[in-house]
Amino acid sequence: MRSSRVSSGGAAFAYTHAVNTGAAPRVVHAAMDPKVKAGAGSPFVGNVMRESRDSADHPESLAIGVFFDVTGSMGQIPITLEKKLAGLMTLLLQKGYVAHPQILFGAIGDAYVDAVPLQIGQFESGVEMDDDLDKIFIEKGGGGQKSETYELSHYFFWKHTSIDCFEKRGRKGYFFTMGDEAPYDYVRKTHVKDLIGDDLQADIPTKEVIAHLQERYHVFHIIVEQGTYPHDADIENAWRNLLGERVLKLEDQDNVAELIALTIGLTEGTTDIDAASHALATVGADKHTIDTVTQALAPYARSAVAKTGGVSGDLPAVSGGGSAVVL
Repeated sequence: MRSSRVSSGGAAFAYTHAVNTGAAPRVVHAAMDPKVKAGAGSPFVGNVMRESRDSADHPESLAIGVFFDVTGSMGQIPITLEKKLAGLMTLLLQKGYVAHPQILFGAIGDAYVDAVPLQIGQFESGVEMDDDLDKIFIEKGGGGQKSETYELSHYFFWKHTSIDCFEKRGRKGYFFTMGDEAPYDYVRKTHVKDLIGDDLQADIPTKEVIAHLQERYHVFHIIVEQGTYPHDADIENAWRNLLGERVLKLEDQDNVAELIALTIGLTEGTTDIDAASHALATVGADKHTIDTVTQALAPYARSAVAKTGGVSGDLPAVSGGGSAVVL
């Protein structure tokens, strides 16, 4: 996979470079603005909406949202994933985990202190997803209080996405956040108004927002343990109270692409832990990568079975063993 930027010899993350050099203002890129409304031809014209749609080339699309924490030390993650995007698609497609993935990339900061705390691309099936990565502003801000406003991305996906995989086939999409901090306990109505444009009567508990989101998406958070707060029990507990075993602890941020692909394969029932290890080896992963990714997935594999296309947010427990049960 080669984007128009790569094929033309352009620099990666050109928008971040433009902002940092003063060539662009310190604001969200127009293509990543959560307030950008659906255009002519969309059934949601006039509304803020991101849509994942079937097409002749992709008749059974599967919506996948991937959000990065771009504060502080976490700003390296989108750079890493940009380099590994082809590998992510190889695992999803060539290994048969997903036939028609449509991936949306977004970025998370802290709405209490950052200039650009929420950035949201579009669902894409081809080279355009790499171009969306280039439009992310890696602000490297944050407030240093063990929380970022991850919950705004959950709210947006709950209220402002429309996905054919669920609406036509009852098949849940996927939603990943990743970073080294916790969400805040509430989605603040002032943040929603300022960044998304919705008028809320009151703040909404983050737990309630995620519960609604789980009706249409498999929701995961990847704790990246190389950040500012490695191995912080309070941060892990905050996420586990929201997502249980769908909190994945990754010790090496270089392996986020592999972890995302295999988590989807495991949940779809198209692989298990043992097969996943072999798949990584066949695409050139070294032993460290294989060990890191399978270690991150093991608790989820032990606690849940992968059910293709189900609409329930609850997965039954697996008794014994280290691999998921493939139905």
